[in-house]
Amino acid sequence: QVQLAESGGGLVQPGGSLRLSCAASGFTFSSYAMRWYRQAPGKERELVATISSAGGSTSYAESLKGRFTISRDNAKNTVFLQMNSLKPEDTAVYYCYAPRFSSWGQGTQVTVSS
Repeated sequence: QVQLAESGGGLVQPGGSLRLSCAASGFTFSSYAMRWYRQAPGKERELVATISSAGGSTSYAESLKGRFTISRDNAKNTVFLQMNSLKPEDTAVYYCYAPRFSSWGQGTQVTVSS
């Protein structure tokens, strides 16, 4: 059974940073690409970033390039999202996603506000 558990969200001031984590289980984590999505209130869920199985290839939503970094630790079955220079418009629920299994985590809330 595929399980994804996000953590690391919270309240942060504009300009601050957060690091989200997603712990995966139930599949051979190191064999599959992973993604982060986000959904802001009243908006559709949008793709934030993708990382290949070994971590050597990454891609980002154009508007987030340079501020967000996706990475993974295959020894710990965990994918990360480092978010810097956060803006109020980054406020959303952030979800981890395993595309091969069409499986979502429960999400973690990120609120950027002064």
